[in-house]
Amino acid sequence: MRHGTRNEMLARLAEAVESVTHAHPVRVAVDGPPAAGKTTLADELAVLLREHGRDVIRATIDDFLFPRTQRYPRGEYSAEGCYYDAHDYGALNRVLLDPLGPGGDRRFQPAVYGSTADAVLSPPIRTAPADAVLVFDGVFLMRPELRDRWDLRVFVSSAPEKTVDRAVVRERQVSSRTDVERRWRERYLPSQQLYFDKVRPTDHADVVVHNDEPQQPVWESRTRGGHQ
Repeated sequence: MRHGTRNEMLARLAEAVESVTHAHPVRVAVDGPPAAGKTTLADELAVLLREHGRDVIRATIDDFLFPRTQRYPRGEYSAEGCYYDAHDYGALNRVLLDPLGPGGDRRFQPAVYGSTADAVLSPPIRTAPADAVLVFDGVFLMRPELRDRWDLRVFVSSAPEKTVDRAVVRERQVSSRTDVERRWRERYLPSQQLYFDKVRPTDHADVVVHNDEPQQPVWESRTRGGHQ
């Protein structure tokens, strides 16, 4: 375990990215529960990598959701529905992760869904430089459908009650405390427990960031083999 400032932790993560040398873009997963702080961490890492001169593709699992009419067959508060029905992993691999991986042509799309309009998207195809970095945040990124697509795997951990409190603050303009707590306690937290029971995501992570205190994080690096 390492303790330090947030800047020290981000510098270590940037070093870990720089240490991955492939003939294709480096695909970085930033996994973790809702409101653990993974999106903020991924944004900050992307800024730092750009300062180091890297071409960064910033994308998120929220842009690979199925439309609302498809993703709630088990009900809006179903934990199983959150885990099994919400995300289009086939499209994520097809338009983003595989093109940027070994043997890919580096022609990619960063999204297939727009949450504001709840509509399928088809953004212009872009071509990534061979030395680009994809920084991708989201839930359930160590699932078997995705696990082997990542070149560096980061898991952002936070105590469940902290994620509930953060969510209440984050969503107070659009949802009541009662609504937020119900979503977390009935859907999001149980779906994370299901994920941990089935996948044990921290076992597959290269770096685990304990983010209970974001300005004083604790992190641990793990040596793993088998990267493509």
